[in-house]
Amino acid sequence: MFGKQTHQDAASLAAWPEDENVDATHTDDKIDPDSGVKRGLKNRHLSMMALAGIIGPGLLVGSGGALSNGGPASLIIGFGVIGIVAFSIMQSLGEMTTLYPGGGAFISLADRVVDKAFAVAVGWSYWIIWVAVLANEYNVISSIFVYWSDKVPLWGYFLIFWFAFLAFQLLGVAAFGEAEFWLALVKLLGLTAYFIFGIVYASGGLIGQDEPLGFRYWRNPGAFNGNGFRGVATVFVFCSTFYAGCESVAVAATETRNPRVAVPQAIRQVFIRIIFIYMGSAFFFGLTCPANASGLVDGGARALQSPMTVALQTAGWEGGVNLINAFIFITCLSAINSSIYIGSRTLLYMAKSGKAPAFLGKTDKRGVPIFALLLTNAFGALAMMNISTGASKAYSYIVNLSGVSTFLVWGSISFIHIRFRTAWHVQGRTRADLPFKSLWYPWIAYFGLAANIFLAFVQGWTTLSPFNAGNFVDAYILLPLFPIVYFVFKFVNKTHFKRAYEIDLDSGRRTDLDKSGMVAEDVETDGVMARPRQSLWKKMTRSL
Repeated sequence: MFGKQTHQDAASLAAWPEDENVDATHTDDKIDPDSGVKRGLKNRHLSMMALAGIIGPGLLVGSGGALSNGGPASLIIGFGVIGIVAFSIMQSLGEMTTLYPGGGAFISLADRVVDKAFAVAVGWSYWIIWVAVLANEYNVISSIFVYWSDKVPLWGYFLIFWFAFLAFQLLGVAAFGEAEFWLALVKLLGLTAYFIFGIVYASGGLIGQDEPLGFRYWRNPGAFNGNGFRGVATVFVFCSTFYAGCESVAVAATETRNPRVAVPQAIRQVFIRIIFIYMGSAFFFGLTCPANASGLVDGGARALQSPMTVALQTAGWEGGVNLINAFIFITCLSAINSSIYIGSRTLLYMAKSGKAPAFLGKTDKRGVPIFALLLTNAFGALAMMNISTGASKAYSYIVNLSGVSTFLVWGSISFIHIRFRTAWHVQGRTRADLPFKSLWYPWIAYFGLAANIFLAFVQGWTTLSPFNAGNFVDAYILLPLFPIVYFVFKFVNKTHFKRAYEIDLDSGRRTDLDKSGMVAEDVETDGVMARPRQSLWKKMTRSL
């Protein structure tokens, strides 16, 4: 199954080995023998996941809380800083995942180059991210339907969606990939339409508009909404939640037909995602929505109003709330779908390698991890916190959990990359042997590690003055949990911290299913796609 690859230079990577037994039948029924999942995701599926996957209520709704806390300037600073960190993480991840696209992504890489106990801590922290994100998304989608019609109680809507999403996930990865492709495309088109509205609105081009909006809300209530650095620090945890999911392309690599091509392409497209979607949203949300709008912070179903909803209402279109809620509903479909997928695959890969209970590693004949799906989806019931606390407070509590987990996991990826490169050098490999090369190593990896450690501690700074015990625990409870899991597992199982010279750098490489159908322009050579007939768009993305 695995290719017989050793020390290869860039030229040899372009010429596929002849002695590998590869099934070139182009069937979607190829089951990965190690994980039991089906390799049914196509290149376009992974590319669209990289561009717009996981974008849901976190960005469209959660941005309201971030804007209210920090103002438009804090929103841009937060998105920009976390975007730079995310870019560094994706560079590290791209280099390693292209070489080792096996199950578990960076979790299995942590086991390979650091320590099994460290992999356990990373894996469970990563699963917590997706349990929290899933609960947030169920919270939002149920509250939207309560807003439209309260004849069904909130828990009733939750149960309807819970069973519907579970049934869809049981169809298999091909159905997930196709749905994610089209839903992500709708998200891209919807955000583009809003950006155009923002330009017209700011320019004074709406019907009945007396004067241009310009940067009015940057002056009143102000660029930082009167909160200064305190607001900026609060925004970081929101923004980390919005960016969570960029790394999911590595988790999906095992179920991708051609990871050698699809993964580097998806990694590079994350840069487009950061600039267009995240920075574009930060700019236009702050431009068109006042940070002191009551709809961004109130407690009922209207607390789930996004800056887009407030902007349309302020512009004079009261019916706009239903349009935006419909758009948010579509993004929820994608986000819940993706959260269950990533969370369940995380459990599956951990169970296959002894980092989680073994029953979670069982798959059916279609490659679906049924028990991992059930457990992950069951924790979506955390969304019912909003029955007693209110939708807005429940959303804030769960965001804090997912935010600090994101910093812990991202910092771990940077550390894993540093360990990998150290072993690569110690064992006599060269940079030219890598099929995808991280930009600016080692600076980018050390930056990612330092930045995530800093952000993990500073994100709860606002709970210290005035001190709020509940919010403090919510902000920092996962920081001690990570080392506790690490040391307990290490003590009980007597795991070994791997030295650079003993790290396995050869096993786990995999050949693409569509090898025989590859053309010259799809062959991976030096970390950049070698494409003889390049369009302008391809030339632009190549430079990234």
